[in-house]
Amino acid sequence: MLMMSSSCQVKDRGQEVHELFLAEQNTNFKDSEHSPLTDSDLAEFKFINYYPYDPAYRIEARWVLTPDEEPFPMPTSTKRAPLYRKYGEFHFELDGRELVLAAYRSLDLKVIEGFEEHLFIPFNDLTNGVTSYAGGRYIDFSIPTTESVNLDFNNSYHPYCAYSHKYSCPIPPDENMLDVEIEAGVKLGLNGIVEETEEH
Repeated sequence: MLMMSSSCQVKDRGQEVHELFLAEQNTNFKDSEHSPLTDSDLAEFKFINYYPYDPAYRIEARWVLTPDEEPFPMPTSTKRAPLYRKYGEFHFELDGRELVLAAYRSLDLKVIEGFEEHLFIPFNDLTNGVTSYAGGRYIDFSIPTTESVNLDFNNSYHPYCAYSHKYSCPIPPDENMLDVEIEAGVKLGLNGIVEETEEH
């Protein structure tokens, strides 16, 4: 009984964090000075489409450092190629499959106050181009201090390119293609309406 209670507390905490994340996302999108939305979409904007929170996608993962990686130019949707270094890997199990996601550290961001511990996880999965943006999704993470961490796909978000052609967005590296459907996190469309988005 104690174990069940503890498990419920973890799920509740994850959902609480997710709700705060959604509120922040929606607030940012409503801000005309910083919103990635086009003027026409902003005028009608109410909320970003997200799958309902699912604790099954808040996954316990094993964090593994990759200290010998060299910096590389990450491809983007434009000619821009920012330098990143693979910093580590998240090893986890989903639907009975052993999966790995690489986390990257931006050489530009790491020297900016507030981003010193920031890791970037761009990924693709089998929902791309169906219920999520064809160009992939992202998760932000802080450099883990323990080997066991919670990787929460509920808090994945689309690159700004999913909302406007004017942005330059990193393309997830091939190693971060997950051959499963991640039915959690952000979805295509706004205000509960799903509209296919062109890949670019």
